[in-house]
Amino acid sequence: MENAPPSPEPGANWVLASLPPGDLEALRPGLEPVSLTFGEVLHDVGRPIPYAYFPCAGLVSLLATEEGGRQTELAVVGKEGMVGLPLFLGNPIAPYRALVQGGGRALRMRADLFRDRARSSASLTALLLRYTDAFLVEASRSAVCDHLHPVQKRLCRWLLMAQDRLGSDRLPYTQQFMADILAVRLASVSEAARPLQEAGVIRYNRGDLRILDREALERACCGCYRVIKERFDALRASPG
Repeated sequence: MENAPPSPEPGANWVLASLPPGDLEALRPGLEPVSLTFGEVLHDVGRPIPYAYFPCAGLVSLLATEEGGRQTELAVVGKEGMVGLPLFLGNPIAPYRALVQGGGRALRMRADLFRDRARSSASLTALLLRYTDAFLVEASRSAVCDHLHPVQKRLCRWLLMAQDRLGSDRLPYTQQFMADILAVRLASVSEAARPLQEAGVIRYNRGDLRILDREALERACCGCYRVIKERFDALRASPG
């Protein structure tokens, strides 16, 4: 039997790592290590949110679901954030779907316990308010980007954000997956990716996409990525 992967440490998640040591220790008994499996739904639209998740590795898409089953990505969450923010804002019912798009590990806490800890810890409340601000910046800039910018710039933004959250130059995504996430035709993603491949910025082969030149990818991106990244960098740098 293979050994189970080691439990993630809270310090691997930026939100938990930003708490004062004493507040983090108070949370530890309620944090449960779990695996995030590709395709797993952590919570779904209109259903109670059972847990707050603090990813330490992996990628979770937050998706708005329309009639007919079409989905639009609102934001992506990785080690820089948390899944279950509506619990903190007083809503136990999920307004969007949380879908694992990159497997990894996380620490989770029961919804009732998380709400109790957030109410009783001034430092956690203050931190989650700052995280809410960063999350809203991400969601709003992503919406602007999706409506105003060409597919190639949107693709670059998504690849950079996925790399940040997965912590890897290698992204296990097909072009069809990226077309679905960006809500465009497969041909549009192929056309957008081709110049990046020809310039040696990325390399793609049957679901194995590798970022070869991050600086060039950032240059090819619109300013939306930088605005989002700077907001989360400021959150990470803020004292607990």
